[in-house]
Amino acid sequence: MATNITASMVKELRDKTQAGMMDCKAALTETNADLEAAVDWLRKKGLAKAATKAGRVAAEGLVGVAVAAGKGVLVEVNSETDFVARNDLFQGLVKMIANVALDAGTDLEKILAARVGDRTVADAISETIAKIGEHMTLRRATGLAVRQGVVASYMHSSPSEGLGRIGVIVTLESTANADELKAVGRQIAMHVASANPQAIDPSGLAAAAIERERNVLTEKAKAQGKPPGVVDKIVESGLKTFYKEVCLLDQPFIFDDKKSVAQALKESEARLAAPIKVGGFVRYALGEGIDRPAGDFSGEVAALAGV
Repeated sequence: MATNITASMVKELRDKTQAGMMDCKAALTETNADLEAAVDWLRKKGLAKAATKAGRVAAEGLVGVAVAAGKGVLVEVNSETDFVARNDLFQGLVKMIANVALDAGTDLEKILAARVGDRTVADAISETIAKIGEHMTLRRATGLAVRQGVVASYMHSSPSEGLGRIGVIVTLESTANADELKAVGRQIAMHVASANPQAIDPSGLAAAAIERERNVLTEKAKAQGKPPGVVDKIVESGLKTFYKEVCLLDQPFIFDDKKSVAQALKESEARLAAPIKVGGFVRYALGEGIDRPAGDFSGEVAALAGV
């Protein structure tokens, strides 16, 4: 029995691939409405771009960051509207939660149960909900630590220090001067906020993700009638391009796109007279991965795609 292709399915595939609506409908039909298979179907036919960018923001609120010696955390606190992000009371709540997480750890239950004065974090959230009149929730928290080096951070679209819509923490392992190392780390964090890498280097990518990319490149080359020997070369070249798109060290550095992040770090090593290693990074974009009710655009899709 054929799966019914809905307007929302077509819209979601179009958002992911930037392909035409009729092509998206055809892809979903051919793959029995399997979204990821439909993405690959479009890419094999050269109708879609690699799905490396995050989707649209789907929730409001703020991302908060707190950094101390050798450790840092990111938290996300969601609200119903973007007006709340400009509220001083809400901003204070998010900063408080980030500071609590720095000591309590990133387990959400432990953060909510942690006490600040005579109340718990959960109590503070409930009180803020009552005062502002809008539902709020602590969605997630992640931390990083380094034994020797620094944790650097960057907040984008920041209404106040330590708050923003995109937050990044990065660990740099090094014996270099801490203040100079933090300046390097802030630039790397800004790069991560902008370029949204998936891993530090290819070894950090899931084997399934690499195999999926290899399969797409292979099928696309075969569809173009390339001979086997040429297909292999095209695939290997395509994988190098893929790594430059999704791996931090291979990406063109946003402050000088003529060099990679790895090359920029080498220059910093020479200047600071010490090796520098990126130990890890975390990037939070407000609302990523949370579904939001579809707007009027679904009706437009339905009309044009005939679904």
